[in-house]
Amino acid sequence: MNILTMLIFILILIAILLGGHFFIYLSLVKFLNIANSSVKLWLAGILLFLSFSFILSSFLAHYNNGVLSRAIYFIFSFWVGAGWNLSMALLVSWIVFGASKFFGYDFDYKYLAIYSIVFMIVLSAWGFWNAYNPKIKNVTVEIKNLPQEWKNKKVVQISDVHLGHIYRSNFLKNIVDKINQEKPDMVFITGDLFDGMDGQLIHLVDSLNDVKAPNGIYFVTGNHETYLGVERAAESLGETSVKILNNETVEIDGVQIVGISYPQRGERENFSDKIKKVANLDYQKPNILLYHNPNSASMAKDLGIDLQLAGHSHRGQIFPFGIITYWIYGKYHSGLNKEGDFNMYTSSGTGTWGPMMRTSGRSEIVVLNFK
Repeated sequence: MNILTMLIFILILIAILLGGHFFIYLSLVKFLNIANSSVKLWLAGILLFLSFSFILSSFLAHYNNGVLSRAIYFIFSFWVGAGWNLSMALLVSWIVFGASKFFGYDFDYKYLAIYSIVFMIVLSAWGFWNAYNPKIKNVTVEIKNLPQEWKNKKVVQISDVHLGHIYRSNFLKNIVDKINQEKPDMVFITGDLFDGMDGQLIHLVDSLNDVKAPNGIYFVTGNHETYLGVERAAESLGETSVKILNNETVEIDGVQIVGISYPQRGERENFSDKIKKVANLDYQKPNILLYHNPNSASMAKDLGIDLQLAGHSHRGQIFPFGIITYWIYGKYHSGLNKEGDFNMYTSSGTGTWGPMMRTSGRSEIVVLNFK
């Protein structure tokens, strides 16, 4: 992402946040019947500050790894999700308000604001629990000509953990404990292990050395590793037992594991160019592709990939953004899809980006069983 693209993105984000907070202001003033100018001024000031709080706290967290800056970033990033939930509830309240006017029914409209705030609190709390408590999701995949040695193998996929200022070493340790309870043969990490923020990262991944997977742990980069710097991600994983697959393949008991790195900033090679250059890739053998972005599904299918594992979409993370991820990626935006001999599994993610909140479903640790 170059400077101009980043600036445009920030300006669009500011416009959206300002518009959303202005909508909250108008709604609260209307439904709570706030007439006092001082109260309205205070409310406007608070909401104006909150409009910029996420961006400001993101810059602060990017350049400072202290406890206070992380706490500030957590609070204001969480507010982005909570504020969105409040906006949705207030939008419904305006519909109720309009309907009541149309049908000539009158009531105390302050209850619309009260119900909206309660809805925000309940939904946000539920979303926080969903984010911090990944579920185990068992998935059965059928691959043609699967070697006998693989018919009892169990593979765990995690994706989009986003270790950084919010998700710390304790969160990863909890994930590792859950992985070990499944007794996997190997573990695949399909990108965005890190959140893309600066800071001390090496000790965040120490617990990966505690993973009990006799056939190894394999990792490919996602877009957030490119924000962080692929070299820094590799350095952080250098003291662990994780094998980074950088446009290469390894063979395990007759099945080829293909790892394609996410394009770095300014890189012109696309997915198709990279996979065609992978040495020793034999499409006559069963294969599993690790690539972060599900937008490669049709190309992977045409090339003869048996199974692709991806992430990136978060399944929208916060309702109703799953509609947008579906619009972008179609049926590949989440879950298992099978077309002939091609299988695609897109994880909804093990962590979150931005708000530590999931209202479009729980975070997940995927357990793949083969037949």
